[in-house]
Amino acid sequence: MSNESAGALAGKVAVVTGSGQGLGLAYAQELARHGAAVVINDVVQETAERAVEAITAAGGRAVAVVAPVGSTEAATALVEGAVAAFGRLDILVTNAGVLRDKSILKMTDEDFDLVIQVHLRGTFTCAREAYRHFKENNVAGRIITIGSPTGQYGNFGQTNYAAAKAGIVGMVRTWALEMKKAGVTANAVIPVAATAMTETVPFFRSAVEADRRGEPMPDFFRKDLGFGTANDVAGLIAYLASDEAADITGQAIGVGGDRLQIFSHPQPVVTEYRDGGWDFDSLREQFPAAAEGNLQRVGEKLPPLPEELQTAPQAR
Repeated sequence: MSNESAGALAGKVAVVTGSGQGLGLAYAQELARHGAAVVINDVVQETAERAVEAITAAGGRAVAVVAPVGSTEAATALVEGAVAAFGRLDILVTNAGVLRDKSILKMTDEDFDLVIQVHLRGTFTCAREAYRHFKENNVAGRIITIGSPTGQYGNFGQTNYAAAKAGIVGMVRTWALEMKKAGVTANAVIPVAATAMTETVPFFRSAVEADRRGEPMPDFFRKDLGFGTANDVAGLIAYLASDEAADITGQAIGVGGDRLQIFSHPQPVVTEYRDGGWDFDSLREQFPAAAEGNLQRVGEKLPPLPEELQTAPQAR
């Protein structure tokens, strides 16, 4: 790493929600590695403190703010924590999340509300408070939200999570418009990486076990699926937080393994006109031809798992 790269975020201060472990910790460590001071956020004091210790032991600067993301009070505490510890705030990464996966008839109101509260409302409240600080202090800040392939394609058993993640991308597009004049950018990162959730999925077992052994993941995962480690995602977080990305806003950018993707905004794939408008009979006659080959798929379509990766030994 060049000295220029190492100091790309020198003097910057970042808040990373849900950063006590996993992807969030990787993001915080990468920001610190490039010179940013970091506010670690988790709901467990000991987890947050371990993350702070890991960053400071590596020569970085970090403090912890323990709070469950979602409320305005928590968002305010995070911004105030950054200012109290480091004097400013430049970067917000909204990573905090929770899962309550169930099919729709089994999903309770509480299951739905909790996921929306943490992912969607938490992203909103934290972004609102960060933007308030940016605007009042003339800071060309960076808001980096975390989406998911589920929010882009849908996924069985994740009504709440899909709604939250799709909503986050919608908010980002709106914020890019609202915050442009202030020089603040807002983007959504769509990560595909080994997490506590993917570790339990047999399809990804050989990739996760290779990573545990300190070996590279097979090319099938890194290239065909764009599936990798948390560190494979962290570089994009740091880049979007830097001055180099000042002109990138309102985007949904996927990253994982060896793959980088820029998602299109939803656009019509077919446009038809009919004088007098579309009634039931005209739709019955003409819609099938217009729809043929143009109806959009739902869910991610994964390629078949190669045979040599199907018999990977169980981790001990």
